[in-house]
Amino acid sequence: MTVSEHFITKRIALWADLAVLGVALVWGASYPVAKGALAHMPVLLLIFFRFALTALVMGMVACRDLRAACRREILSGALLGSILCAIFLAETWGVSMTTATNTALIISLCTIFTPFLEFGLQRRLPPAGVIAGAAVAVAGVLVLSGGMGAFGAGDLLVLCAAGLRAVMVVSTKRLMEGSRLSSAALTAVQAFTVAGLVLAIILSQSGPAGLLVHAGAKGWAAVVFLSLFCTVGAFYVQNAAVRRTSPTRVSFLMGTEPLFGFALAWMLLSEPATATAMIGAGLIVGGTFFGIAAEGRR
Repeated sequence: MTVSEHFITKRIALWADLAVLGVALVWGASYPVAKGALAHMPVLLLIFFRFALTALVMGMVACRDLRAACRREILSGALLGSILCAIFLAETWGVSMTTATNTALIISLCTIFTPFLEFGLQRRLPPAGVIAGAAVAVAGVLVLSGGMGAFGAGDLLVLCAAGLRAVMVVSTKRLMEGSRLSSAALTAVQAFTVAGLVLAIILSQSGPAGLLVHAGAKGWAAVVFLSLFCTVGAFYVQNAAVRRTSPTRVSFLMGTEPLFGFALAWMLLSEPATATAMIGAGLIVGGTFFGIAAEGRR
């Protein structure tokens, strides 16, 4: 590799890192917004309308790419969409049963799941620095959330979502490596899959009447925000970034998400911010960037 090629590669990686940090900020905001939206509509309807709008927007953006996609690429995208559906069912039900702060913090445990999953599939342990960084970040989450003994049913659902997020990141890298399916088209396929699966659940439980909701302006504004910013923009960026860097690096950058969620839950929902919380936040930041540095050396 020439010096100019190395510079271009490093520059692309830097922009990918900054884009993933932007996703972490937006997703951090999604927890207080989703918590507020759940006061206007039930979990399944929130997920359905969020992803139906996403599918509509991304379907129009990527219609040409979708027509050109082969059957294997569409099936791979649908499989990733099924994993995404499971993530949002667990995560959204979880946030309805616990605080927005706890949700944002616990979901970051995917930081430790991802490197072990990625390297485990290669039958290797992650580098010591990656393990240490993940352990420090997880310690920060435990400090912030009050320890494992404080976990309730909602917290456990969010923990399941964190594990599924790790599966999602690693699976995206493996299934889409070498694929010509654009990131926009992949996001569209995932959104159509999630909307279709949740619609099937709603219709099986309540029939067409189950789609009726009187959410008011605030409820629909939350759906639009969650769709356009937290799903259309965020998943497009994540799908693009994970193709240009490693799943472990993406997961560490996404590990900053609970900090944004914690800060925004304090600002928007007046959830408490204590000295203990600040210590936990510092551990998350330190562990995250230590892990990124270790992964970069690899």
